[in-house]
Amino acid sequence: MQHTASSAPPPRADRSGVRRAFVASLTGTALEWYDFAVYSAAAALVFGDLFFPSKDPFTGTLLAFSTYAVGYVSRPLGGFVFGRLGDVIGRKKVLIATLVLIGAATLLIGLLPTYATVGVAAPAALVLLRFAQGVGVGGEWGGAVLLSSEFGDPRRRGFYASAAQIGPPAGNLLANGVLAGLGAALTEDQFISWGWRVAFLLSGALVVFGLWIRAKLEETPVFKAMEAAQDRPEAPLREVFTTQPRALTAAILSRVAPDVLYAMFTVFVLTYATEELGMSRGSALTAVLIGSSLQIVLIPLAGALSDRVNRRLLYGGAAVAAGVWPFLFFPLVAGGNWALLTLGVIGALVIHSLMYGPQAAFIAEQFSPRLRYTGSSLAYTLAGIIGGAIAPLLFTTLLGTYHAWVPLALYIAVTAAVTVVGLCLGRDASGAQREEPEPLPAGDRPSATVG
Repeated sequence: MQHTASSAPPPRADRSGVRRAFVASLTGTALEWYDFAVYSAAAALVFGDLFFPSKDPFTGTLLAFSTYAVGYVSRPLGGFVFGRLGDVIGRKKVLIATLVLIGAATLLIGLLPTYATVGVAAPAALVLLRFAQGVGVGGEWGGAVLLSSEFGDPRRRGFYASAAQIGPPAGNLLANGVLAGLGAALTEDQFISWGWRVAFLLSGALVVFGLWIRAKLEETPVFKAMEAAQDRPEAPLREVFTTQPRALTAAILSRVAPDVLYAMFTVFVLTYATEELGMSRGSALTAVLIGSSLQIVLIPLAGALSDRVNRRLLYGGAAVAAGVWPFLFFPLVAGGNWALLTLGVIGALVIHSLMYGPQAAFIAEQFSPRLRYTGSSLAYTLAGIIGGAIAPLLFTTLLGTYHAWVPLALYIAVTAAVTVVGLCLGRDASGAQREEPEPLPAGDRPSATVG
């Protein structure tokens, strides 16, 4: 039986429902990114010694960052599985499942024995749990974006969709704050011995809170309308690849520069500051902490600004700035001054906010509502492989090979150019066009049988 999309716009939730959805999207994503960010910071600071011991610190750090990359490489699996389910069974159920998966993996990482205790089984288990984290995050982002944006006014999609975008800096802020507090309260030996585990074990309590928030929500009005019209896709993955390849390509490329810039200034900067500039772990963490705290305000402001101006133009201007900023940052911090390091990190994260705030809405607008969870999740996860996954590895390799910052800056500039290309390929929705993309005619898409 074939179904076509309903021509009537889906009903919108009342203001209290919109607020609950915004908070659920923000808090759930923040909790999941807390888990992800704790791992990222630990990979830069302690995992090299504890799980990948080597006489060469560079080799240990490289191996630790390889497990960081596993969390990105596994994301497409989450995007394929959970993205499809989100368009078939609903946004809410999938978002609860992703939260449980990431929380359980993070909790178990905090309980893992180290290489000194169980040998090679320790790094093997670490990689497996990191893989599970990535699968969960791969299914989380697309649903979190839709959770808030599909409850809200589509003319303010930039602002409402930014709820999910606040999650990474909020989670990063919380993670680095916990690690900085532990670092200040404990000695170096205590932190390396057991202190880092506390940050992972806290995830259990945080996930319970996130589940309580999400369990109270209803399904989004857009998905309810799809159910009522019997217009849920039967094979959303196939439909995205066959009917919307340009939209998928544009969405993937648009994500590359923000991912790489964020990896540089929240993850690799910790290694660069401690190993190249001779700064303390606490100083580097504090710089990232300050920059992340500002992003919590800047990202929704950037999302709201993109509702008032041309979203694609704002995003593109920030991408160009992202390509230029590293050439200013590295000379600025060459002397190892903490204030200048903090200023440099803040500048980079301001630029990142101007890309990241509009990003969720831009990507969601590339796809029709019935394929939006699948399309957004695929774009997010596939972009992660060519962006954030390999970035710390490339940063570490380039610095270890050339012992200079110029190759790092050139790499970021290239990714900025890639994102500009993606934005040019993408759909430039503005004004009334932001309501919804027109669905494909019934004869131009596969039949959707609801069973």
